[in-house]
Amino acid sequence: MRVTIFGASGLLGKALMREWSGDAVIGLGSRDADIRDAKRVQQVVQETRPEWVVLAAAYTDVDGCESNPDLAFAANRDGAVNVAAAAKGVGAKLVFLSSDYVFDGKNTTPYETGDARNPQSVYGRTKAEGEIKLLELMPDCCVARTSWLFGIGGKCFPDTILKLATSRPALDVVNDQRGCPTYAVDLARAITQLCRKKASGIVHVTGAGDCTWFEFAQEIVRRAGLATTVRPVSSQQMARPAPRPAYSVLSLASLQSLGIEAPSWRDALRRYLEQRLS
Repeated sequence: MRVTIFGASGLLGKALMREWSGDAVIGLGSRDADIRDAKRVQQVVQETRPEWVVLAAAYTDVDGCESNPDLAFAANRDGAVNVAAAAKGVGAKLVFLSSDYVFDGKNTTPYETGDARNPQSVYGRTKAEGEIKLLELMPDCCVARTSWLFGIGGKCFPDTILKLATSRPALDVVNDQRGCPTYAVDLARAITQLCRKKASGIVHVTGAGDCTWFEFAQEIVRRAGLATTVRPVSSQQMARPAPRPAYSVLSLASLQSLGIEAPSWRDALRRYLEQRLS
């Protein structure tokens, strides 16, 4: 199988390049192909002639999207359309990485794939509109929604907590946002399986289980053997430019229906810490 990955220099892209084996995989970073450049995207897809395209490239700075909405839509919506059009042009299938931010966070039970989109932030709107346009352009594409991504090789929550915990006796972390931490290695392995199983439609791909950011931070500090105290605070006390979903737990029924199991986020954290310290 020939695979072309856009966003190969990002956190997920690096994991995809490390984990994917047994197929002919070409990884493209932003320097190789800016997805906002339709002609360049078309050129590299024509050159690589993939059977599958994985679109992991995106503008993921949630707060940055609030102050740079034109850039956010150009990358996350219009750039996604550029990639989808190029994939369609060579008869390739597509996996598009989307986000829990397409939901409003008002649920109290896990979001199913068919639940209504109602994004509350610019980032969420760019991803929601990207989903809609891609499913119109390529009805058989696969939209893989994920959340709370962490891993080696880029900025992520556990890395930030570990760095702060070495220099501070106490950390304040929000305790009123609940979601599913997802290890980039596990997400990469799931994406590989989605391609091999010729998946289509919307699939939720996260770590199994859920927690708040406070609970996540507590577990990080505990497993790392650090003495730092983690204190729960509200979102209002830690105000950010972009609103965050209070509840963005994604149901894994769609993933399980394909015969793909998601490891628990706690086990994923253990493996992340082992990898980070190795």
